Amino acid sequence: MQITVHPCDPMDRAVRRRLAESAALMACLFPPDDHHGIDGSEPDLSMWAAHSGGAVVGTAALAMREGYGEVKGMFVAPEVRGHGIGMRLLEAVEGAARDEGLLILRLDTGATLDAACRLYAGAGFVPCEAFGDYASGTTSIFMEKLL
Repeated sequence: MQITVHPCDPMDRAVRRRLAESAALMACLFPPDDHHGIDGSEPDLSMWAAHSGGAVVGTAALAMREGYGEVKGMFVAPEVRGHGIGMRLLEAVEGAARDEGLLILRLDTGATLDAACRLYAGAGFVPCEAFGDYASGTTSIFMEKLL
């Protein structure tokens, strides 16, 4: 499977479809207060799309926060999972964070999303306390990585 990862416009129609697919999945799995998707209009957001065969098969974003970067919008289409696409997207986000001079990347993910938790742990992320506006004691796991 040939995969390319490139910066993208969060308002691109194919990217927005993937973001909507991710939001729909999270809405089925978690209570409303525990899914924190993106719609692409957030300020200080950089985004990447993974492409295969001309189709957008994954997305990831870097949101610039005060003192750290936040991984957002990580989603890989179910039919292409297991091919390293998530790691490629995560590497793009991490590279951009380093280029911006960030020293910490943080994220939240669903506690029941085992594959996502393994991906992040395999990339060097470790559990941390809730951050930003997120509440602890939710169905989320919070992780961070020192760059």
